[in-house]
Amino acid sequence: MRYVFCGIGGSGMLPLGLILNHTGATLGATDRSFDQGRSPEKFALIQKMGIPLYPQDGTCLHEGDTLVVSTAVEETVPDVQAARRLGCPIVTRAQLLSSLFNTAPQSLGIAGTSGKSTVTGMIGYVLKEAGYDPTVMNGAVFRNYEKLNPLCSAIYGAQGPFVAEVDESDRSIALFTPSIAILTNIGSDHASVPELQTLFGAFVDKAPQAVFNLDDPNSAKLIQAYKGKKATFSLNNPDADFYAQDISLSPMQSTFRLRHLQITIQLPGNHNIANTLCAMAALALYGISPDVSSKFLQQFLGVKRRMELVGATHNVTVIDDYAHNPDKLAASIMALNQFEGRVIAVFQPSGFGPLRNFRKEFVESLCLSLHDDDVLLMSEPFYAGGTVDRSVSSQHIVDDVRAKGRNAQVFATREDCIPKILSIVRPGDRIIIMGARDDTLSEYAQALFIRLEEHFTQAPSEKKVQA
Repeated sequence: MRYVFCGIGGSGMLPLGLILNHTGATLGATDRSFDQGRSPEKFALIQKMGIPLYPQDGTCLHEGDTLVVSTAVEETVPDVQAARRLGCPIVTRAQLLSSLFNTAPQSLGIAGTSGKSTVTGMIGYVLKEAGYDPTVMNGAVFRNYEKLNPLCSAIYGAQGPFVAEVDESDRSIALFTPSIAILTNIGSDHASVPELQTLFGAFVDKAPQAVFNLDDPNSAKLIQAYKGKKATFSLNNPDADFYAQDISLSPMQSTFRLRHLQITIQLPGNHNIANTLCAMAALALYGISPDVSSKFLQQFLGVKRRMELVGATHNVTVIDDYAHNPDKLAASIMALNQFEGRVIAVFQPSGFGPLRNFRKEFVESLCLSLHDDDVLLMSEPFYAGGTVDRSVSSQHIVDDVRAKGRNAQVFATREDCIPKILSIVRPGDRIIIMGARDDTLSEYAQALFIRLEEHFTQAPSEKKVQA
């Protein structure tokens, strides 16, 4: 049997394809970004790793193939139509992943609306470096391993535990039965908080062991009903099993004390200390002591596009970040605002749907985290094709943010933001590029950094810039 992945370039599809490819399964793949010539280096690496790529026109499907799709793949896509015509089975990414996850001897499932990829990366990195031979399915590339493999969002193990971040956006979290359930937090993202509490509550209740965040009241409400063995973490509650004290933050790393351990991680912000505590709690339930896990976590470089430093020039820093929901936006901007300097936030929403469903939450989050002199620049949302309700756009968010006294402006495209940035940038600024789903955002961040270098090199030193 051959698996054909429709949309292999997606952050959830690619690591699953890489895991199956490693097991010796026969694969084929399509992606409309490949057809459009987007991210050519990425697709060249996919082919180099032995996964053949075909046009997304349905011609690659043959009788006996199984088509693998994500929830982003619509019925009108030619691959889906060809599979229907040929009688090929169609399975979702979550169905295939959960079948691998649930049959593993031990499984750790990381759920929550923020921090999943980082916590998954932390747990997977420790298990691998400590010799436990894990299989890890992540939504982001491990920066510790990207020089060996720029597509390393998956780790392949033979006999060890299966570690995966699980998705609530399409309710597929219900398919997973973990040995250890890890819940990072619950906030507005793909559904209302009460809906998410029901989904996440059912997820953790199936697990004999679980990790909870005492700092998140929406998650803490689930603890009382939980009957299994639990571990808790907190930055504020000394009753937590994993409680951070003596916190010290710097622009690109964080230090804290956990009991007798003094720990420095190579990641900024209180939210990453929380992620570290969460990972250590899960690893402790698995049987790895904090003394051991902390040693490896201090070497962990993070995952791609999570507060990733692109470069610094003339005391201006460019950061690439995956933030796309209200909680993530606030966490990233607030982490930067712990230190001196203005934040210029360039935000490309991941779709029109999130803006429509959580308009109020986006506005509240941005107004809470942005300081008076910070600047928000928004482009219209990422659009990969298909039918979509565009009744709420970036213009609506910007209008609401401006009405609350913050400095915000909207542009038709993210490229249109660059002249504005060059006209206002000044030493000490931190420019953060935020958004999800669009792989080319990293390319955009790199291109912006190059333009900044050129701008400062060509401009006279005494040139005044507009505030």
